[in-house]
This record gives sequence, C-alpha cells and structure tokens, in this order.
Amino acid sequence: MKSLKKKRRIQILLAAGIALVLAVALIGYGFRDGINLYRSPSQMAENPPASGEVFRLGGLVEDGSLQRGLGETVSFRVTDGGASIPVRFTGVLPDLFAEGQGMIGTGSMQGDTFVASEILAKHDEKYMPREVIDSLKEQGVYEPNS
Repeated sequence: MKSLKKKRRIQILLAAGIALVLAVALIGYGFRDGINLYRSPSQMAENPPASGEVFRLGGLVEDGSLQRGLGETVSFRVTDGGASIPVRFTGVLPDLFAEGQGMIGTGSMQGDTFVASEILAKHDEKYMPREVIDSLKEQGVYEPNS
C-alpha cells in the first residue's frame, strides 16, 4: 500500500515538472520577438545598439527635418534635446504625425540611420509616450502641456 502511494506521488511530481518546463518553453517561444527595448537618441549616442538588433527609438520629431521622398518613403530626425538620430520609414505615417511631436518607432539601425518598420505618434494634444517623457525629463527639455 505504501509503495503505491509513493509511486503515485512520484508520478504527480514528474507530471508537474514536465508541465512547468513546457510552460516556460512556451512563454519563452512567445517572447522571442516580442521584447523590444526602448532607447532615446542620447542613449544610442552613448551606447550604440548591436547590428541587426530590433528596438524602439523615441523622442520628438525635429523641426524642419521631415522630408518626403518618392512613393511612401519618409525621412526625418528624432531628438531628445541631447542627440539626434536620422530615421527612414517606408509606409503610411499616422495622421497625427508631425514635426515637434512625440513619436516611437520600432526598427533597427542600418549604418547611421534608424530604419523603422512601425511608427507610433501621439493621439491627442496631451498624449506623449511615457518613455519619451522620461527621456526628455532626463535631458531637461520636457515642457508639459497644460
């Protein structure tokens, strides 16, 4: 009788262990491309990203830097007051995307240019991504809207 209880406990522990390993593996597989680190232009100047690394770049679209190319390609510069990074994006920009406004782009560096695969812009006059606000505060250039 004791032997049967002992076998059952071992079987339950083994099944729980296998389920735990499987759950961790599935979570890791789900996050393999889903974690993108945020960087400001100043952070990129201090510590450049690795080649091919996908990350998020955020800041303010520099005034006078927006250039529309042929087709859907757009070039502009993103700044946080301390550094400025050139950005190239091919696609349709959000309607509220404009110079002097906050944005976050997801992409990677190709040479000295950040090539964005996705651009997010503010959705009303009071919104700015939290990461952008934090970066601008660190640089001492954040001026909150009333």
